[in-house]
Amino acid sequence: MNTKLYAGNLAATTIEGGLQHLFSPHGNIAEINIPLERESGRPCGFAIVTMATPEGAQAAMLALNGKMVDAQVLTVIEHVQTQKVQTIKCTASRTGAWQVA
Repeated sequence: MNTKLYAGNLAATTIEGGLQHLFSPHGNIAEINIPLERESGRPCGFAIVTMATPEGAQAAMLALNGKMVDAQVLTVIEHVQTQKVQTIKCTASRTGAWQVA
C-alpha cells in the first residue's frame, strides 16, 4: 500500500532527481510530485513523495525529517489529504525562501 509523504522547506533548486536520491535508500518510490508556481513555473518549495510501502515511508520520515539539505532543514511527515481542496499560492521571499499562502 502506498504512503504519501509531505517533504517541506525544500530549496528552490530542488529537482525530482535530488528527491529520488534522498528518498530511495529508504524504500521504493512510487511517485514524486513537485508543485509549481503558476506565474513563474518555479517549484513551490515542497513535494509529495509517494513511497511504495508504509515501512519505506516510516524509514524516510525517521531519516530525513530535520535533516539539513541544501542549507534548508527538511520537514518530512505523512501527508494527510483533507476533503476540502485548497488552492495553494507560492511566493518567494527576498531571502529566497519559499512561503505557501
